[in-house]
Amino acid sequence: MVTPLISPLSKKLLRDLWRIKSQALAIALVIGCGVATVVMAFGTLVSLQETRETYYDRYRFADVFAPLKRAPERLARDIENIPGVARVATRIVKDVTIDIPNIPEPSVGRLVSVPERSEPVLNHMTLRQGRWVLPDKPDEVIVSVKSAEANEYELGDKIGATINGKKRTLTIVGIAQSPEFIYALGPGQFLPDDRTFGIMWMGREALEAAFDLKESFNDVTLSLMRGANEQDIIDRLDTLIEPYGGTGSFGREDHMSDSFVRGEMDQLRAMGSIMPPIFLGVAAFLLQVVIGRLIKTEREQIGLLKAFGYSNWIVGWHYLKFVLVLSAFGVLFGILFGWWMGRWMTSQYTELLNFPFLYYRLDLSIFALGVLVTVGTVILGTAQTVWQAMRLPPAVAMSPAPPPSYHKSLLERWGLQRYLTEPTRIIMRNIFRWPVRSGLTSLGLAASCGLMVATMFGLDALDQMIDVFYYQSNRQDAAISFVDARSSNVLQEVARMPGVIAVEPSRDVPVRLRHKHLSELLSITGVPKDADLHQLLDVDLKKVDIVSEGLVISTRLADNLAAEPGDILTVEVKEGRRPTLQLPVAVVVEEYVGSSAYIDLETLNRILGERPSATTAAVLLDDTQLPALYEEIKNTPLIASIFLRSTAMRSFNETIAENTSQALGFYIFFGSLIAFGVIYNSARIALSERGRELASLRVLGFTRGEVSYILLGELVLLMTVSLPIGCLFGYGLAALLAQGLQTDLYRIPLVVDRSTYGTAMLVVISATAVSCLIVGRRIHNLDLIAVLKTRE
Repeated sequence: MVTPLISPLSKKLLRDLWRIKSQALAIALVIGCGVATVVMAFGTLVSLQETRETYYDRYRFADVFAPLKRAPERLARDIENIPGVARVATRIVKDVTIDIPNIPEPSVGRLVSVPERSEPVLNHMTLRQGRWVLPDKPDEVIVSVKSAEANEYELGDKIGATINGKKRTLTIVGIAQSPEFIYALGPGQFLPDDRTFGIMWMGREALEAAFDLKESFNDVTLSLMRGANEQDIIDRLDTLIEPYGGTGSFGREDHMSDSFVRGEMDQLRAMGSIMPPIFLGVAAFLLQVVIGRLIKTEREQIGLLKAFGYSNWIVGWHYLKFVLVLSAFGVLFGILFGWWMGRWMTSQYTELLNFPFLYYRLDLSIFALGVLVTVGTVILGTAQTVWQAMRLPPAVAMSPAPPPSYHKSLLERWGLQRYLTEPTRIIMRNIFRWPVRSGLTSLGLAASCGLMVATMFGLDALDQMIDVFYYQSNRQDAAISFVDARSSNVLQEVARMPGVIAVEPSRDVPVRLRHKHLSELLSITGVPKDADLHQLLDVDLKKVDIVSEGLVISTRLADNLAAEPGDILTVEVKEGRRPTLQLPVAVVVEEYVGSSAYIDLETLNRILGERPSATTAAVLLDDTQLPALYEEIKNTPLIASIFLRSTAMRSFNETIAENTSQALGFYIFFGSLIAFGVIYNSARIALSERGRELASLRVLGFTRGEVSYILLGELVLLMTVSLPIGCLFGYGLAALLAQGLQTDLYRIPLVVDRSTYGTAMLVVISATAVSCLIVGRRIHNLDLIAVLKTRE
């Protein structure tokens, strides 16, 4: 006897799949969205982790960083003798004002010294174009890749710079990138702007001569031996550099660039953990409904199979295999789409993070994770239904199912039936006949609505951060930073500059704050009591006044130090006479960027034993006189940099907003698929279950519109109920994401605009309308005779 290539049950499975191909496609797409999110998020995460580790190791990214005022080169030998230190690299780092052709506003360049005759010991650069600086060419510089791209620099271009009060013309001889400056922020910047702030590497001898630092340095970096105690080394290093104006050493974990990269990886991990369960949960519900309907319509066939000798396990495996085959199409789509999305995401990170290489690696473990999670979810979602088919005795299976029990709906019990038409009563009775299915259908639609609310809230949060940072808290048009702390007389000079309407001082002082066993290294900012341009806001975004005694700290800093109003903080000042103070926390204010601490400016000057002084001047400007102001700033040596709000907003709109909108587009598409999948499958199953009933109503005189209303009206009602639930679910999911997406640099506010709710609901309504149109055509084209001939 010849064994058939395909068993009878396998043939039946393929016929069943083909019969419900449109429903199967909708379910496969929902499954695919969940798998794609897993593959995209964790695949990109693995690629980022491996690239980061390789890049740091290959280009010798330092482990510890320490800025200071000025130290002799011989101090490096003492630093090398600290137990656990592997390498020491001293250098000079200075911010200077630069004049870029075709850019009217002053820009800032961070000059970093490099050896002319050898490669840097640490923080090596990748030279993308050009050559290294030469010893006898003091005006040669190498610029960062991102700065070169933003300003369209080419080799040989000239840049004007004011270095230590002297005008210089620098020549670009190379374009490079370094692991130290993957993410670089200029003074006062909230987001990177590579047009007006750039990294430039210059010969060590040239910078020593320019800043009178012969055989001296003002910055040192260390690499550590494996297993070394980083905190112990930092404490010893701080002791050594304190006499030389050390402002506090810190490890790689606190370095801005690495902190940003780790924050991005944490966000990917959060997205990959929070989003997929929603997709897969909805898919499990849809599969449960489909397989339940299939088993119900095939009761007689199940009885015959068991009567002919097929065991319960074979029957159960047949229906489980149906679920697995359908899911396999979704998994395949998800892997391919997730791989494509991962490659796109990787290209975005390559541009954002300035890696010399970043490849999306096909990690089989990620694919395996997606497959295992999907298979586990769909098996759990359909196990009970399949188990019922296995337990069904042949004699019971071959007899018709008991008729459903109808009863009055809740509205009819309340005596409201006189307000309901007959078709509406049918709708209500059917909903209460299948309360679990109806409830799950509404929850599935609510999940799609909530998913879109939760993803689009990112734009609302970003708008809130921009509004609070640039318009409510920092209300100035520009912030002018001075080379060093200057007496208050400098404010009069700034006020006389063209276009300056108002001036407000502030003073930044490096400190280490301690509370219990926790500590933070940052700059404390002194602001006037009557400050208007720089306002502090509480958690309700209401203005907070600076108190004469005590500190005002941000919510992020309060969390990091586990501090509350009334707690006493130890303040170790890292400049001047370096006093150690005990100051109470007066108020906690809302800030979304970094960790900040504020104090009354007069109190700060008194603590430091200084005359009234400032390191920054916040100014309001007359836009008509900006060109004249820019020109004067470029020719003023005491000004180190100027940060313009208009420039920052332009940079935001050109980079972050565009990339964020593209990413959100994917999730809106995913949410639409969920809504369509849920409503379409529900409509098709309802049509298959009630086709005979609807045909009977047509024969009894109901119009096509009334019959369509009975079926589709039920779906519209369930969709209407799901919208407020979805909005609430979306808000909760947004809160979860806001917590998961927080980084050391940014805190995400939980803000959901009304337009976000409206857009999410509109997408669900649109998906419902499309599904109803498709199913409505089937109702319109019902073959009444064929339907009425079918068995119940």
